[in-house]
Amino acid sequence: MPIANIPQPELLTVTPTLRLWRFEEVIPEALEWYRDPETVYLVDGIREPYSREKLERMYRYLNVHGELYYIELLEQDIFRPIGDVTLSQEDMPLVIGEAAYRGKGIGRTVVAALIARGRLLGFDSLGVREIYSWNPASRRCFESQGFRPVEATPLGHRYAIYLSTP
Repeated sequence: MPIANIPQPELLTVTPTLRLWRFEEVIPEALEWYRDPETVYLVDGIREPYSREKLERMYRYLNVHGELYYIELLEQDIFRPIGDVTLSQEDMPLVIGEAAYRGKGIGRTVVAALIARGRLLGFDSLGVREIYSWNPASRRCFESQGFRPVEATPLGHRYAIYLSTP
């Protein structure tokens, strides 16, 4: 479900080999990502794999509160899903579910594209609800695109980027 009164595109081309595909249903790859204890630890701070029902609840919530996309990468002439991301003003959860693609700059490129979309939509800021202290890769990803910590949380920090001059 798109942001209020704003149609969500089916596809957002990020680069010729990277795109965001609008969420419509849970795909098998996503369930595999969220069954990986290390991925779940980076997302939730626990290592308990998701059930299909829990993943569906999470995606329903994200889809109601923002623009939910699968991150797709072109390989051998086929776009394949490797993660997910949600654009909302209050939070921008991003998961590179395929561990082989972490640390390759894909997250940074996706964040930059969503910042550009936020500007296009007239947002004055974007936030990340929480980045855990034990997830330095996520901190580097968002900080590299201009996000800064704005408030300490029990397990890390809340981050924001201001898209227009206050």
